[in-house]
Amino acid sequence: MTHKVFIDGAAGTTGLEIAERLAGRSEFSLIKLDDTQRKDAAARREALNEADVAILCLPDDAAREAVDLLDPASGTRVIDASSAHRTADGWCYGFPELVGSDRVADARRVSNPGCYPTGFLGLVAPLVKAGLLPADWPFTVNAVSGYSGGGKALIGRYEDGDAPAFRAYGYDLAHKHLPEMKTHAGLEHPVLFAPAVVPAYRGMLVEVPLHLGAMSTDPRADALRDALAEFYAGSKVVSVYRGDTPAELLLETKAQPDDGMELFVFGNAGGWNARLVARLDNLGKGASGAAVQNLNLMCGLPETAGLHLPNA
Repeated sequence: MTHKVFIDGAAGTTGLEIAERLAGRSEFSLIKLDDTQRKDAAARREALNEADVAILCLPDDAAREAVDLLDPASGTRVIDASSAHRTADGWCYGFPELVGSDRVADARRVSNPGCYPTGFLGLVAPLVKAGLLPADWPFTVNAVSGYSGGGKALIGRYEDGDAPAFRAYGYDLAHKHLPEMKTHAGLEHPVLFAPAVVPAYRGMLVEVPLHLGAMSTDPRADALRDALAEFYAGSKVVSVYRGDTPAELLLETKAQPDDGMELFVFGNAGGWNARLVARLDNLGKGASGAAVQNLNLMCGLPETAGLHLPNA
C-alpha cells in the first residue's frame, strides 16, 4: 500500500529533512506544490485533503490554519511539527517511547515534540513516573543547540559569519516549550529553562542538574541510570550510556544527521548530586526524524524505517 503524504511547509529546514528521509521509499507518495502554490489557500486545501497524512512544518498560527482547512470527511491524519498543539486536547503527543507506540499508531492528530523538550522529557519523565524524582521539584534545564533550529534568518547570520559564538536567550522566562515540559513530565511547577545557540549547524545537549540529597525521594545517580536503562531497554532510538564517565561531551560542528538520542547520568562520589544529559540532533529526534518515526507508526510500518541511526 502506498500512503499519500503532503508536507505543508516543505521548503523549510524541517520539511526538507523529512522529504530527504522519505526519498526513495516506495511506501510513500509525496504530494508536492510548486513555488506559486505553496501559499495559495485553495491549492493547500486540496493537497491537505487529498493526503492520507499531512505533516505540518509551519509556524504555530499557520499550523492552526492548516488544521482548519481540513474537511473532516477527508480522513486526513496529521502530524504537526509546530508547537501549536503539543498540550491541546484531542492531540496525541508524538513521543512513542513515553506515550506508547500503539497510541501514536492509532492517533489521527499527532503533535511532534519540541527539540529541547525531547531531551528534557526523555530524561525526567520516566524518573518522575517511577517516583525517583519528585513531581514538585523545581527543575532547571540548561541546553545548547545548533543554529539550524533558529529559522532562516538565524541560519543566514551564522553562515555569513555574522553571529556570536554563544547566544543565550529566553531571558523573559516565558519560552513556548515550558508548558510542554511541565505537562508531559507531570510536574507541579514550570521548569527554569536556560537555552542557548552555538555555531554548530545541528546537534543539541540538554542538561538537568539535580541536588539529589535535598530530595524527599532520596535517589542516587546509579538508581536513576538503572531506571532509565530499564525504561528504554527495548528502544532502537533512545539509548542510555553505561560506560566509563567521559571527560566531556561534544556537540560536533559538522555532525551528520542522527535520529537517535543518547542519555547520560553523571553522579559525584556517593551519588548525592547528578547531571542528567541528553545528546540528540535538533533536526533528527528533535524534529524531522521524530516526524518520520511517528509517520511510520501511523502507517503500520517498521518504526525505524528510513531513519538515520548510526549508533543503533
